[in-house]
Order: sequence, then structure tokens, then C-alpha cells
Amino acid sequence: MDNVLIKECEAKAQAWLSSSVYDEATQAEVRKMLDNEDKTNLIESFYQNLAFGTGGLRGIMGVGTNRINIYTVGAATQGLSNYLNKSFKDLKQIAVVIGHDCRNNSRLFAEASANIFAANGIKVYLFDDMRPTPEMSFAIRLLGCQSGIILTASHNPKEYNGYKAYWDDGAQVLAPHDTGIIEEVNKVKPEDIKGLHTTLDHSPLIEFIGENIDKLYLDKVKTLSIDPEVIRRRKDLKIVYTPIHGTGMKLIPTSLKLWGFENVNTVPEQMVKDGNFPTVQSPNPENAEALSMAIALAKKIDADIVMASDPDADRVGMACKDSNGEWVLVNGNQTCMIFLYYIIKNRIAMGKMKGNEFIVKTIVTTELIKAIADKNKVEMFDCYTGFKWIAREIRLNEGKKQYIGGGEESYGFLAEDFVRDKDAVSACSLLAEICAWAKDQGKTLFDVLMDIYVEYGFSLNHTINVVKPGKTGADEIKQMMTNFRTHSPKELAGSEVILEKDYQTLKATDNKGHVTAIDQSEPSNVLQWYTADGTKVSVRPSGTEPKIKFYIEVKGEMKCPKCYAEAEKKAMQTVEGVKKSLGL
Repeated sequence: MDNVLIKECEAKAQAWLSSSVYDEATQAEVRKMLDNEDKTNLIESFYQNLAFGTGGLRGIMGVGTNRINIYTVGAATQGLSNYLNKSFKDLKQIAVVIGHDCRNNSRLFAEASANIFAANGIKVYLFDDMRPTPEMSFAIRLLGCQSGIILTASHNPKEYNGYKAYWDDGAQVLAPHDTGIIEEVNKVKPEDIKGLHTTLDHSPLIEFIGENIDKLYLDKVKTLSIDPEVIRRRKDLKIVYTPIHGTGMKLIPTSLKLWGFENVNTVPEQMVKDGNFPTVQSPNPENAEALSMAIALAKKIDADIVMASDPDADRVGMACKDSNGEWVLVNGNQTCMIFLYYIIKNRIAMGKMKGNEFIVKTIVTTELIKAIADKNKVEMFDCYTGFKWIAREIRLNEGKKQYIGGGEESYGFLAEDFVRDKDAVSACSLLAEICAWAKDQGKTLFDVLMDIYVEYGFSLNHTINVVKPGKTGADEIKQMMTNFRTHSPKELAGSEVILEKDYQTLKATDNKGHVTAIDQSEPSNVLQWYTADGTKVSVRPSGTEPKIKFYIEVKGEMKCPKCYAEAEKKAMQTVEGVKKSLGL
């Protein structure tokens, strides 16, 4: 074990013992780490300061500079307060919204943050209980606030928590404010944090919000229904929904009923608020295991659709019956594609298109969406992974063009512009409408997916996550990206790489050596390769988890719905070839 690193970590830990800022329980934990012969926990807790990145904080809860705790959250809030007071110094009263999810300590961190904002003279609108992330985004815009935060680690395992910062448009913070906030956070010393304690102050600057915002938000979500008549005809659609112990339980069943669905069935064991997520290995609707209880209920009652939201209710996972009546999961790319196909097709059918509409997808999301947009003469924008980039496109086009939907492969979709982050509340409601529309024609959602493949071409998307935890993992991921840049593949699965895009240099290089500029606002650590047979491979380190992600998209054709299994089998052979080429 690196003795220099151990000494550095011990010195940082000792500083926590010599300061009166840290409470007794915290200091006792630090002593335990220092006294332990095995220094692994000490190193992981203190080897770095948990970085306040462009998305805020996310990490494992615990004691130490590299952990989520009241002190790291407090420093983030003090830094954000300092930046707000600088940025809006001429404003009579700066205001923020604070939301949180169901995780352990989320309420504690939310209340501590409220105290700190108030101690810095900032007005706080604090939700009275857990709420979905999209509702917090909505409240920033509704209440005319300058910022907002939500305490959540989204779909991460129970050990994690996080802190996401938003700007006055209701979107996660972008340049130049992201780097400005980071600079301020990095300057904060523990003794600089004003109002840091865990009991909520009775400050006149702290105001509770809740049901009043719920109603206004759900009323706006209801305006997104494209075809209310089809819901009236299919109001008995059998829906199974699970919030996986999270914030979705507060609003999603209510929203579905408000839209007109009368047969909404929830998974009782998972309608329990619990930050330990006792019924699942991980509260991630991308994982089949997280939907298993909902699918079991769906089989029991012969449901039409299964939907699940993650703990902060911004992502939605979905399952439906295939052509053999078997329950299958629909992945994030397919769900995003179904949403945009339905929105475009039915807005055209209902005469709701004015010709200035646009949609947005991320660069790692299926290219079939572009085919749908092009054929229907709808403008499409490509942006980086993360909904702050989709929100940026909405902001840039505000007042000029009409946003009608956008999404990404990681199960996030946003159908509206009155929220500026992915929204499982509106997505679940709209998904139920799409299912009703399909049933009205004697079809399932799976049939709709097959129709898309037959009309626009087949595409298989396969994601590989290589998990590398801790400091050594972070170093390995960095080295992997360096190796790909210095030894970029010339072929993938036997097909020549005809184009490489490096978003770090913002340059695209073809197989003839011609270089062109990539049109994005700033660099990002992403590589993409396109092959002669239409395969697209993207690789990027995750911004929120200790992993490097590979996104493989293989194109094919499907002449009839029954050709799906064969097209999928053929595409998976190409995926295996790509994995071999990349040494995965």
C-alpha cells in the first residue's frame, strides 16, 4: 500500500479531529479509521475531496472528504450561496427551491442546506416531503427562483446520495455558472459554512411548499395528452406501476388517474418509502430485477403495461407483452423511439403541427430517431449525454421553435418545456396513452415497436458497463480512454471504421484522413466510431458512477414483424464481434 498516500490521508483525517466544526459522532468514526490497521477505508474516505462537478455531488455516504455527509453537502451549499450572492447582487431577494428523494439522510441534508441558504440571506422554498426531481425543476420556474437543489443519487445503490444544482431556467447548471460554482465550492473551508447544523431553523426565509405545487404541476402535465378521446375509450387499460420505494408514489398514480385511467395497479410492497430499497438489489428501472415484482403482478391480473420509476422519478422503465404473450422489457432506446414516433405521428394526425417543431436526442441514443424525424420533416438536434444539454437546446430555441420531446438511452424522456429535466411523471402518463392508442387498434406496445422497425429499419442497441471502483478504478478508466485515442480501432467486427469522432478535440476524422470540426459548444470525453456496415460505437466514462460505458448500435433491416428474432440474432453476432475487436 502507498505509504505516502496513507500519510496524506492520515493528515486530512487528523484535521477533522482537531477542528471544532465536526461533531462527536463524526470524530469517533475518524478515530476508528485511523486506529484500524487496514487503511483501505481511510484511503477511500480521504484520498481526495469529493469533487463538486458539473452535475453537483454524488458519492457514498459516510465520514470523510471523499464521502457525502453534512459537511461536504454544507460546503457545496455555502459555495452555491456565495456564487448566487455574487451573480444576483442587485436582486432584492434571491430564492431557491430545495427538494429531496427517499434516500437515507436526504431529508437531513435538505434541511441542513435550507439552514445554510437562509443564513446567507437567501429565501428557501423547501418541499415538505420527498418529491420527484422534475417537480423541483418546475417549481424553480413557477416561483421565479434563481436556483434549486435536489438531494438524490437517482438510481444508484442505497449507499449513495447526491446533490444536484439547478439554475433559474429549471435546468441543471451549465457554463459559465458550472465552473463558477465549482470555484466557489472549492474555496469553502468547514469553518466558512454559515448556519451548519441539523435541526431546521424557524427562519422567516424558509417556507414549506407541497400540495399547492403538486396540483399546479399535475394540471400542466395533463395538458400533454395528445388524444384524450383514445383514453376515454380505453380508460380501463390495465396498468401496473411501481415507484421502487421512491418519490414516484407521490404523483404518478395520481397523474394517471387525472389523465383518465381508472385501472391503475401499484405494487404494494414497493409503495413504501424506504431508502434501503429492501425489495430490489438496486433501484434502477434499467435492471430487469427491479421490475420483477411488477411483472409478477402484471401476469396475475393480465395487465397491458408495466411501468417503473427510479427513486427521484425522473427515469421510467417499461415492460409489455411480445407477439407470443410473454412479458419483455423495452429498453431506453426503444422507449425513447416509441415516445417520439407517437408524438410526431399523432400530432400530425390531430393537425397539431405548425412546422416549427423540433426534437432532441443525445449522441449515444439510437440513430433511428433521426430517421423518424427526417421522414416526417421534423428538425432534430443531437447533444451530449445528460438532460442539461437537452434543456440547453430548449433554451436556445425558446420563442423561435416548439420543443415537442427529447430523450436519451438511459431511460429518460421529457415531453414538455415547462420542466427542464427528464420527467417520469409526464412520461408514465404519456406512455399509458400510447398503450391505449395501440390497444384501440388491437395492438400492443410491442407491435408498435415492430411497426417502427419495419418502416424505418431495424437497429439493435447494446450497452456494456465496465465498473472500476475507487482510485485505482478511476486511474484505469483514464488509461483506457488514452489507449483508445492513441490506438484507435481500424475495424470493428470485420467492418472498416470509416469515421472517428473525438469530442475532446471536437474533431471528426474519416478513413481518408480528412478532418472536420464537430459542432458542439464545448469538449467532452467521448469517442465514437462509425463503420462501413452502419455500426456506431460510443465510449465514455460515466459522469456519476465509477464505470466506463460502451454503446454499440448495429443496423439491419426487418421486412416484417415476424423477422424480429432473426434480425436481433444477426445483430447480436455483430455486437460480439465488436466486443472482440475492442478487447471487452
